[in-house]
Amino acid sequence: MAHFVLPDIASTVEIQAGAVVSRVIFRDSQTEVTVFGFAAGEGLSEHQASRAAIVQVLKGRLELIADGERLDAEPGFWLHMEPGTPHGLTAREPTIMLLTLVGAG
Repeated sequence: MAHFVLPDIASTVEIQAGAVVSRVIFRDSQTEVTVFGFAAGEGLSEHQASRAAIVQVLKGRLELIADGERLDAEPGFWLHMEPGTPHGLTAREPTIMLLTLVGAG
């Protein structure tokens, strides 16, 4: 397949009360793209990715901590992290986030 199109990425997940939901929307040998839906107050504890990671907020608001720096992430927010960067996040309101992992996995 030469290209892949999704007309509305945010519609690929539904935010569920008290939960974190995710859906991989694209994967090949170098890239994995996942859409996350976070209910308010939900999040991901601190962890590290083995590949470079790009975080984009599509809807809502996250408090994100990357390498010890606290970041307020709203729609339009974009963050690139090198492999091994410690990071975690909490949704301050219902939030949809796009995560892109790049490089061999």
